[in-house]
Amino acid sequence: MTIKNFAIEYDAINSKNTFTNGDTINGRIIVEVSKETCIQSLLFIGKGKAKVCWHEHYGQNVHVVFWSNEKYYEIKHNILREARQDGTEVIGRGRHVFPFSFKIPDRKMPSSFKSQIGKVVHQLRAELKQSMKVTKKAKTKFTVVSKPDMDTPGLMDPQYGCKDKSVTFFGSGNISMDVHTKRMGYQQGEALKVKAEISNQSTRSVKPKFILYEKKSFFAQGRRRVSTNYILKEKIEPVESSSKQTVTKVITIPRELPPSILNCSIIKLEYRLKVVLDVSMTKNPEVKLPIVVLPSSEAASKEHEEYWSKPLNTW
Repeated sequence: MTIKNFAIEYDAINSKNTFTNGDTINGRIIVEVSKETCIQSLLFIGKGKAKVCWHEHYGQNVHVVFWSNEKYYEIKHNILREARQDGTEVIGRGRHVFPFSFKIPDRKMPSSFKSQIGKVVHQLRAELKQSMKVTKKAKTKFTVVSKPDMDTPGLMDPQYGCKDKSVTFFGSGNISMDVHTKRMGYQQGEALKVKAEISNQSTRSVKPKFILYEKKSFFAQGRRRVSTNYILKEKIEPVESSSKQTVTKVITIPRELPPSILNCSIIKLEYRLKVVLDVSMTKNPEVKLPIVVLPSSEAASKEHEEYWSKPLNTW
């Protein structure tokens, strides 16, 4: 085999080996040949795209595949600069290194994401073409943590929800709650402070529960596939019958939690805070509030760090 090794690699710019919109990636394409070799072209490609695919079965004989793609960018560079008149270049035996520099477009796009049904992939590829031979391909993925989208409607607005419930089965009275959070957007690792005002004017005790969960939605060919998953669940002491209580609960957004995806037409990754009053022998009242998870300030630009360092109103 004439080409012994064909690979593409890049240099990390931070300890987490992540990039963001507008960053420049420097790297190299490596070609190792066993003898003098003629190359028609050596192409570099930087590409970002989303893809979803799932299967549905109807009865025993009907099997339908739903899929969709969304492309964010595809940038190509011809690496060979000194070509002969016939459009080819001859490289001698040994190892050859072709450097490249690629700037990620500085526009809104989702962060890297992967699940069983859908994914957002940012990738570097190299293609080597020779006459009368199969094109050689090499690729490597890189992780993008997109800049926080501070234009998301309601991102910094206080969130509020309320619910009341009449107890009629094996009991009587009314249960109500008002739930507040300071805002909708929180960075990875940040403390989410929840205030719940609970009025239990019933003959039952109620057990407040605080649940943070994710909702993944995938869209293709007019169909939608949804899955939910609990991230954390915490309980507090019961609120006894004929009493009122204001509860403040602090929930830390896990640092490893992927940022919300709200700017992709085929994949949505959303988070919800759910406060539930657990009442035996009846349907539990609950309040759901939206939570947008943003990249930590370590991954954000200076302008976003300054934005988050501004003091916020407290209750």
